[in-house]
Amino acid sequence: MAAMNLELSAEQDAARRLARDFVEREIAPHVTAWDRAESVDKSIVRRLGEVGFLGLTIDEEYGGSGGDHLAYCLVTEELGRGDSSVRGIVSVSLGLVAKSVAAWGSEEQKRRWLPGLTSGGYVGCFGLTEPGTGSDAGNLATRAVRDGDAYVVNGSKMFITNGTWADVVLLFARTNDTPGHKGVSAFLVPADSPGLTRRAVHGKLGLRGQATAELVLQDVRVPADAMLAPEGKGFAVAMSALAKGRMSVAAGCVGIAQAALDAAVAYAGEREQFGKSIARHQLVQELISDIAVDVDAARLLTWRVADLVDRGQPFATESSKAKLFASEAAVRAANNALQVFGGYGYIDEYPVGKLLRDARVMTLYEGTSQIQKLVIGRALTGVSAF
Repeated sequence: MAAMNLELSAEQDAARRLARDFVEREIAPHVTAWDRAESVDKSIVRRLGEVGFLGLTIDEEYGGSGGDHLAYCLVTEELGRGDSSVRGIVSVSLGLVAKSVAAWGSEEQKRRWLPGLTSGGYVGCFGLTEPGTGSDAGNLATRAVRDGDAYVVNGSKMFITNGTWADVVLLFARTNDTPGHKGVSAFLVPADSPGLTRRAVHGKLGLRGQATAELVLQDVRVPADAMLAPEGKGFAVAMSALAKGRMSVAAGCVGIAQAALDAAVAYAGEREQFGKSIARHQLVQELISDIAVDVDAARLLTWRVADLVDRGQPFATESSKAKLFASEAAVRAANNALQVFGGYGYIDEYPVGKLLRDARVMTLYEGTSQIQKLVIGRALTGVSAF
């Protein structure tokens, strides 16, 4: 029996080192300022494109930088370690939008959108969640009515990452009266289309630097050839995107947990109480060891998903497992790190408070922890809870 090989290839290791250097140079010096301002510097998008991070796994003929999904996870982890708001730009514009175009798009759609998305010239957003339908995405209310050679779209979307920055919206709307997800179709809608307005969402607990928006569509005309995949296949497009997207979120959560571990270890070695560094106190070591175990377990679950994707094997259930565990582990890790810091952890001069705030939303978006448990339970029992 062949031994399992968890050693990274030269290409994968190079991708991780490139991402680590990028984070230290382009992100780390600005994290606190961006968080306080509730806005990441938009020029970061171009720089992400220049180093190839927005083109990972996309074919070079469409402007992509190639690479496998494990390399993508390694880069996403490093970005999550640096700033989850920046990680979200890549996870959505590349992970949800560009990859969907690559998988489902016509040749014309690929050539129109992919070179811009992979270079950072365009930003994409994923228009699925609505004010009244979060977890119940199959019952969305946004409507697209056929009118000649176009569709007229009316409705609204909520909590859309990259929403105020986006050049293209991967929009999901109901195109017929078939109940549930069977009536949903997907469209590639230019964000400057007449009738499409965007409102920034401020005051978020975490991911404060991320451009999150509400989208309102009033009689937006979308050409029929902007439909992505056949009519009625929009829910399949969304679910296939989210299955890989959960892998990306899991990798970002590993980054958060790793950042919490790094911060806790460094601070414990510097801080003294009762005449010795707090690293010498057994209960502080317990907090740190719990973080370390969570980091390793979450990372290995995420790597397993990437391996399955790269080998063309089914991965959706494993992706839900990785997302569930890694997101909850990131919350635990950040919370334990804050405990190591004590009162100083509550001040944004130190990193762990932001890590905790950013980690908390990971248990909510791209499928809540409860939805992941339903997905996993259905896979194990064959019985749907929906």
